[in-house]
Order: sequence, then C-alpha cells, then structure tokens
Amino acid sequence: MSIVNAVALTAARSAGHHIRYFRQGALVGLSLSQLDVLAQRAARLLHDLGLRPGDRLGILARNGIEWVLLDLAAIKLGVVTAGFEWGKFPSVRPLLARYGLKAYYSDAPADNDAAQAAEGVNVRAALAALLEDESALHGAPDAGMPVMTYGPRDVTTLKFTSGSTGEPKGLAATVGSIDSSLYAAQSLFSHAAADSLLVFMPLSLLQQRYWIYSALVFGHDVTVAPFEFALEAARLVQPTVVMGVPGFYESLKRQAERQLGGGTALAERRECLRSLLGSRVRYMWTGSAPANPDTLAFFNEADFPVYEGYGMNETCIVTKNGPGSARAGSVGRVMPNKRLRLDEQGVLIVGSDYPVNTRYAYCGEGDNEKTFLPGGEVRTGDLARIDEDGFLYILGRADDVIVLANGRNIHTRHVEERIKSHPEVAECVLFGAGRAYLVAVVSPAAGAPDVAAIQRHIQGVNEAASADERVVKSLILSEPITVDSGLLTSQFKPRRKEIFRTFRGQIENLYGAAS
Repeated sequence: MSIVNAVALTAARSAGHHIRYFRQGALVGLSLSQLDVLAQRAARLLHDLGLRPGDRLGILARNGIEWVLLDLAAIKLGVVTAGFEWGKFPSVRPLLARYGLKAYYSDAPADNDAAQAAEGVNVRAALAALLEDESALHGAPDAGMPVMTYGPRDVTTLKFTSGSTGEPKGLAATVGSIDSSLYAAQSLFSHAAADSLLVFMPLSLLQQRYWIYSALVFGHDVTVAPFEFALEAARLVQPTVVMGVPGFYESLKRQAERQLGGGTALAERRECLRSLLGSRVRYMWTGSAPANPDTLAFFNEADFPVYEGYGMNETCIVTKNGPGSARAGSVGRVMPNKRLRLDEQGVLIVGSDYPVNTRYAYCGEGDNEKTFLPGGEVRTGDLARIDEDGFLYILGRADDVIVLANGRNIHTRHVEERIKSHPEVAECVLFGAGRAYLVAVVSPAAGAPDVAAIQRHIQGVNEAASADERVVKSLILSEPITVDSGLLTSQFKPRRKEIFRTFRGQIENLYGAAS
C-alpha cells in the first residue's frame, strides 16, 4: 500500500502512539489519532479558504505542530506544499508569485502584519483558531471531504536545495519516491511500536517529514523539536532513534568531552551520553554531509551506534549503513529500487525505479542538463568508489577538487577531516586553486579559540601528508561560522563560495605579494 495514500486516508493503525512537540516552551503531545482528526479539520480549513487539489501552499516556519498539520492536511486535500528554509528567507511575500503560491503560512512578523496587504491567502489566523479549539480533538473526524488517491508520479511537495549561491533549485517530489524511500528505510531499521523517533532538523527538508508519515503508518511515537531544543527533547522523551546531521554529533561529542573532563573510560562515556540522550537509544541516523570517523567511533564504541548514509535532494536516500550491514568509512550499501554506477571521471551516477523527478521545476540555465541524464539518472557530482561487497565510499565533490599551480589534483575532504579532528575545530575549508599551495579557513568550535593549539594540530596533519597536501597557511576565525551568517547551510554544511567571498581579502593575504 502507498504510504502517502495511507496518510491521506487515516491514521487508524496508529492507535496508542503519540506525536510530541514544543508549544510556548513546554513539551506537549497528541495521540496520532488526534493528530489525524486535526489534520482532517485543517484540510477542511484549507478547502474553505479556497484551496483545491494542485494548488500550492508555501510554508516558512520553524518546526512545530503547525508545520506538521499543514503538511498532513495538504496531503489529504491534494494541495502541494512548498517548504522554505527558515532563516534563509526573511519573508514569504517575494516567493508568492515566483513559485505560484495560492496560500501561505509564515512565522515571519512582516508576513503577518495586517497593515501590509499581500497576494495569496494567509492561513495563520485560521490555523491558530483551530489549534485553540479544544473541541476539535473530540468526536468523529470531519466528514464530507473527498479522499485523495495518489499515483507514483503524482507530486505532494516542492523541495528546494540549500545551495550556496543564487536562487535555490526547486524539485517536485513524486509519491513513488517517498513511498520507495520509506519502505526501504523500514526494511533496514524496522521501526515499530516500542520506537520513539526524535526529529529536529527543519521540516522544510522533506526527509524529516518522512518520520511523521512513518509514525502514522507503521505505528510508533515521534517528537518534533526545533534544533536548539533537541537535547531537551531527548531528556524528556528518551528517544530510541535520533535523526541528525554530522554537525550535530560533532557538537554533542564536544559537549560530552567537556563533561567528561578528560575521562577516557567507556563506562563513563556511556553514562555521559545517557545523561544527554537518554537510556533507550538503539541507533542514530546521519547523512547529508561527510561524518568525521573519530566522531562516529566516539558514539559507536559507547554502544550509541551512528549509521551513516548517502543521498541528496535529487535522489532521496541512496545508500545506508544499518544493523548487521555497516562498514567504517562507507556510507552503506545501495537501498532497494536504487542503482549505482561511476562515470569515466569516477563521479557517482544514481538511477531509481521511482525517481524523485527527472528535472527541476525551478533552476538556472543548464542546471537540468548538468544533473539529470537523458535516461532519468542523476549525476551527483560526488567522486566515489564501490568496494567488492557493494559498500559505497564518497571521496569528495568533483567541484571541490583543487588543482594547484603545478597541476596536482587535491581531494580536499580527507585533509579537511583530519584538521576537523581537533576538538577546537568545527569546520575547515581549503582553498588554493591555481596557487602554489593550500590554505585553510578554520571555524572554531567556540569563541576565543586556542590559536596556537590549532596551528600545532595543523602542523601535525602536515607531517603525515604529501608535500602538495600540506596546508601552508591558515586563517583561524575568532568566532564560529553559523547558519544565520549564511556561511553554513541548514544542514550545517559549509558554503564554500560564500566563505571565500566573505574572507577573500584575508585569504589573499595568506599568499602574499609573491604568489
């Protein structure tokens, strides 16, 4: 059965399970049956406001029950959601015409100022009234609404890249790709009644919404929190599954190390992680960016397994490590309904029985041709290798290979990861295309970094590197780069081009007049 169609119909199989979320600073909850009733009534609300199947609803908001309800209501009504990255856009208003939005929900104050008129229906006030109406949770679900039925090529949402420059590329996600990815994940991890999944990455990322659909269809608990409330939510709900990007686990590792105060015993580390994440974690999921091997080992050795995977907006989940099928350094084996090959340059090409789509709905000139091959495959832009047992290894971005003045190609990822292994280093980005040597921009883990210690660490990395891979000079920033500064994506990946533009003068100074 289609998971999306099951969500469109009912949550009847989820009796006894709950969704928890933060409201006015407190963690509250609903049964999934109550959530389904509210979603049906939210669908009626959208219908009464004039939305019909195929219309688009833009959402610019932090994680909360409003995001969840609008997404589920849209599926029930056949409305296409367009989720925009919170913090990247100060207002939804400029997006209305650009993306053909008929209605919108926004947390941005400017979007909800009654004195300012805007085209499009603002659903915020009506949704707030629904959430305040306690009677909406009781009684039979709303009747009289048509039941949506989706085919695999139908579209439920527009998702957008978090690219470093220009307008984000928009991709219409098909139902078949959602169903295929969720069934593949379920076959590997078997989420069941005893599970409680913690979701704190932005719901504008479609994959984060998967775990709400999973709760409704497979029957388990789910907690939705803003990123900054992730550890508070973990303390309160004791999750069995944690979904996070590598940057989250690196930050958590540093916090645990500070609490341990230099202690190295595994029993102490395990107890510290239990104090931060609870005692019920059976596994943790990561992807979207390279994970530091030292970070993975820190958790894995303490029986808090972190399984790394690989995917992108254009492909959804491609490979995943999991219980009984994991290999250090890899991003796992290929998921069902996906196919892998390498082109003549060693770039990974992904095929799918149920593609996310075969072209962008919104993009710059040439982007479709660069990414989508004539047969529907996706050129990922990632250099990779596949071992004899089918495990995939990502070597770096093809675009991130630095060609020095002597013609030597340098794959930046492994050098950057070695520098990031120092506890005071949060990010490291190398530059040097066409130059005589590499330089690094280093973002500290916290303010007031120990510059001398970081420089000694870089020197140690250099001693184990070939001559061309050595970082000759470095710019160690006084404060960490952040999402709010525009130098990290919403998934905490460095925006290389933005970092170069921001610090171009200092980078040029690292070379001096002679270079």
